Order: sequence, then C-alpha cells, then structure tokens
Amino acid sequence: MKKRWMIVPLFLLALVGCGGQSDDGGTVGTEDGDLSPLDKKTTVLIAEDGAASGAGFYIAEEKGYFDAYNIDVKFTKFANSDDMLPALAAGEVDIAGGISTASFFNAIAQGIDVKIIADKGHYFDGASYFSFVVREDLKDKIKDYSDLKGKKVAISSRNSVDDYIYHKMLEHAGLTEDDVETVIMSDFGNMLAAMGSGSIDAALQIEPLITQGEKEGLHVRFKDATDFAPKAQIAMVLGSPDFVKKDKDVSLRFMTAYLKGVRDYNDAFLKDEGKEEIIDIMTEYTALKDPALWEKVAVTGLDPDGAMFVEDIKSQYKMYKKNGATRGDFDFEKSVDTSLTEKAVDILGEYK
Repeated sequence: MKKRWMIVPLFLLALVGCGGQSDDGGTVGTEDGDLSPLDKKTTVLIAEDGAASGAGFYIAEEKGYFDAYNIDVKFTKFANSDDMLPALAAGEVDIAGGISTASFFNAIAQGIDVKIIADKGHYFDGASYFSFVVREDLKDKIKDYSDLKGKKVAISSRNSVDDYIYHKMLEHAGLTEDDVETVIMSDFGNMLAAMGSGSIDAALQIEPLITQGEKEGLHVRFKDATDFAPKAQIAMVLGSPDFVKKDKDVSLRFMTAYLKGVRDYNDAFLKDEGKEEIIDIMTEYTALKDPALWEKVAVTGLDPDGAMFVEDIKSQYKMYKKNGATRGDFDFEKSVDTSLTEKAVDILGEYK
C-alpha cells in the first residue's frame, strides 16, 4: 500500500494546499481521449478522516489515478467542521467531505464560500449503510414502522441529515414525534451499549456498527431506509472556490481521477469485479480492518458519475429552516456546482 496519511497542522495548510500553483496551460487530451498530465506536479490537500465514503479518494490514490495526472494528494484531519469549512473557503484545503446540517448551511449563508461539487454518500437500493435497527428482543414485536409508536428511538443529532432521515421515517410510518420518545445520542457506539442495556428500543445506526451489533446479538437491521428515503443525499464532496473555479486544469483532472476510483468501487461492490483489491484498499484507509466484514456490511453508495440528489439537499434545508435552525438565505445556485463532474463524465463517458 502506498498510502501516507498525513496529519497536517493548520498553520501548514497554506504551505501544502497548493492546487493553484500549476501552470498547465490547457486541457489537451491524450490519444485515448483522456487528459494529459499536468506539466508540474501539483499538491491537492484533502480533508478526510478515514470515512468509508472517502473510497473514491483512497482508490484513486492507490491505483495511481492521481499520479497519472501528476497530482500528489495529501490527507489531513480536522477536529470538527467548524474548523474545516473556513480553511476550505480560504483555499487552505482544496477538497473535503461534508454532511448536511443546519450549521453547515448557516456557515455558507453567512459568507463562508464553499462549493458542493459531487456525491459522497447515498443509499444503494435495499442495502442502506445508514439505517434503522431495533433491539434483538423486540424483533417479533416491531415488524413495521408504525410499531415504533411509544418506543424509544435514538438518533445522533438534531437539525442534521440524521434528523431529516428520522422524520422521513416517521412520516412514512404515519407517526409524529409526539408518538415516540426521541433519544439524542451523539456517539453511534453508545447506541450499541444502550441496546444492550435496554435503554433504547430502536436507533438510526451506521455501518459497520449495524453489522457489529447484529453479530453481537444486540439489534437487528430493521427494513431499509430506501423504503422512505430512496434519494437521500447523505454526504457531499466539497471544494474550495479557488480550486473549483480558478485551478480548473488541476480540479478537472482531480475529479476525473476521483470518478475513476469511484467506478472501481462500484465495479467491486455492485458487479463483484476486482473486489479483493478494493477491499484491501478500504481496510488500509478506514477503521474497518476485517476484510470478511467488508463482505457483509451494507456499503456507502457512491455515484460513479458523481451525481447528487440536489432536490433532496434542498428538502433537508427546508426542514432546518422550518425548524427555525437556519439564519439568512442559502443560495443553491451559487453553492452547488456540478460542472466538474459533468466535464469529467464527458471525458470518461457515462458509467455502464
């Protein structure tokens, strides 16, 4: 494995994130229709914490797709998005992953310029990686969503994509929050312990903890989130404005390499092609180190053409606004930029 995970201190970000320093003059293609490498090696700094949804980055790095364009990627971690978003807006980081929360929309509405550019997490039909579980001893009593009435249901946060998925489920069940007891547990791992102690009845849980809890007899997977939210946008690739708009020769090559990695991921988990190699890469970069578990978990959905469910992102924002959790107005036309993915797909062709 060639991976070199770098923890880059904030004061060094401006020195390392030099995506704008390429002097490549155009997007001249090679004979096979692909893009030519940059004239000068260029570093792209990615804020990524080893989440499974970063698969496209990891695979593109390991399989040399970034190298082929003369791009050197480096990974850094942030304690929280409150630090990451300003660094991204300032161009100190080029690329990051993000999820929908009221605070995310508020930060951008208040002047932090960040571009939402590609998919980084959605549901595969019937195999949701972020879905509900019910306590093992209640599996014969809770057989449908409406059976959650009167039960204690845990979610990780309010005015977030978690809260949005929760309310989509309640709506699907014909329930309101008054019909259930909502328990906020910020740590997904603590939900496992709460299942074991009997202090909660159901939870919106994430892989690989869904599979782990099933293995330990704490809970069972409960139906599937695609029952009520088939087009939910769970996470997005974010780009700094300079990287997306000014460093076009670099950013287009970066996105093309990224989508090559995502396509290998889809080949592995949807077509069972090259799966062993991809699982090796995922065990190297993520916290899930057991290759056998990768055969069992419901994996993150990643669109091979980078497409997002933009209308769903808008629906999430509308919920936060209805709850009074947002300030100012969020300009989707300004903040959502799909031009890079569209151009990359023009180069690669649509995924078959």
